[in-house]
Amino acid sequence: MENIERTRCLIIGSGPAGYTAAIYAGRANLSPILYEGLQPGGQLTTTTEVENFPGYPDGVDGNQLMDDLKRQAARFGADIRTGLATAADLSKAPYKITIEGEKVIEADTIIIATGATAKYLGLEDEKKYAGMGVSACATCDGFFYRKKVVAVVGGGDTACEEAIYLAGLAKKVYLIVRKPFLRASKIMQERVLNHEKIEVLFEHNTLGLFGENGVEGAHVVKRMGEADEERYDIAIDGFFLAIGHKPNSEIFAPYLDTDPVGYIITEGDTPRTKVPGVFAAGDVADPVYRQATTAAGSGCKAAIEAERYLAEHKL
Repeated sequence: MENIERTRCLIIGSGPAGYTAAIYAGRANLSPILYEGLQPGGQLTTTTEVENFPGYPDGVDGNQLMDDLKRQAARFGADIRTGLATAADLSKAPYKITIEGEKVIEADTIIIATGATAKYLGLEDEKKYAGMGVSACATCDGFFYRKKVVAVVGGGDTACEEAIYLAGLAKKVYLIVRKPFLRASKIMQERVLNHEKIEVLFEHNTLGLFGENGVEGAHVVKRMGEADEERYDIAIDGFFLAIGHKPNSEIFAPYLDTDPVGYIITEGDTPRTKVPGVFAAGDVADPVYRQATTAAGSGCKAAIEAERYLAEHKL
């Protein structure tokens, strides 16, 4: 392949982690190249308003926040490009990343900030009401549903945690569980089942959502396909998915350690991976917090680590 380019620092991904890494790497004179990936700006571009990112006391549109970070990274010399990383070779330095199956970037250091994708049920209404009542992050969007009625889909620890979190804000929380039991840990089950504001709908599936200018309710079915199947509607203002996230780590998995879900495992509280000079930041390496501010912080750490690595190896 003739189309080869060399860089000291390559950043893959463009959410808060990627752009923050680009800001720090640019200020360190690393002249980073950043590829934005499949969703320029990351998951926050699907959120209408962000109220919990420091520095925006009145809140900020998710797209505006990402554009601000992008412009700040460009100001310090980051070369921001459209394109998706489609293959990786981390077997030896310089590491090779293939973009769109055509161009190869050889990099002395790589910051992987490819994020994670929330799993959805696959309903058309999830797209229709995106940012209008449908969310995959209770911590991000729960504030907008104070004293309202919401539903959470899922039966694991994450779903139970989100239901309990939302119950501290909302008037009522439905927990829609496909199975006749919860998969969550015993203590989480007890907290949910004993919470006065949470109603668990066991053996339920969501068929669709409805509403004029946003979510106003959900079509649900109990014991779908059984003789006693029952279909009805519940009135809700918000619909939260808590059925897991899929980290975008596939092309790196042959070379890096990942957990069973695919999150990249880093060394302790650092962004260092098992491959020297390769760092992971943001949601691709964070199954716990998944917040814009924590992602930005890890992007900062990854850029500082990359600068130190280059200095130590005189690259």
